[in-house]
Amino acid sequence: MIDFKPIGTIHTPFKDLERMPIQPAGAQGIPGTVEFFPEYAEGLKDLEGFSHIILLYVFHGANNFSLTVKPFLDVEFRGLFATRAPKRPNPIGLSIVKLISIDNLKLYVKDIDILDGTPLLDVKPYVPEFDCPSGPVRVGWLEKYRGKVYDKKSDSRFT
Repeated sequence: MIDFKPIGTIHTPFKDLERMPIQPAGAQGIPGTVEFFPEYAEGLKDLEGFSHIILLYVFHGANNFSLTVKPFLDVEFRGLFATRAPKRPNPIGLSIVKLISIDNLKLYVKDIDILDGTPLLDVKPYVPEFDCPSGPVRVGWLEKYRGKVYDKKSDSRFT
């Protein structure tokens, strides 16, 4: 058994899943805060030097899952692991957001696409030399949907 304990809570303007951006690229400029529990304060040391951070969190609004899903950007059913659908066997989310500032236990961020009240599991600095793959990147079935993520919003398919 793997047991994760939240280290904080993510706060955003999105109180329900309907009409929420489906990725940070579609949430440009949207502000949020990441509030850490006091026992993790020391871990924030030196984070202010990074422009972007990776948030790992629990899709707490998702339950159950199917191994095939109709993703937000498509009309065909796809294999779950070839999508970023929130209903997963282990409902772990990942978003790269812009870090604006840190005030005590709060991180102020932008470009956030996460449901308000989401439990935070971890934060990592985004480092292009570590996180950008080398060479050409293939995006599979999503190739025909490039550029469409900016306008696509969440709907009821994963509630």
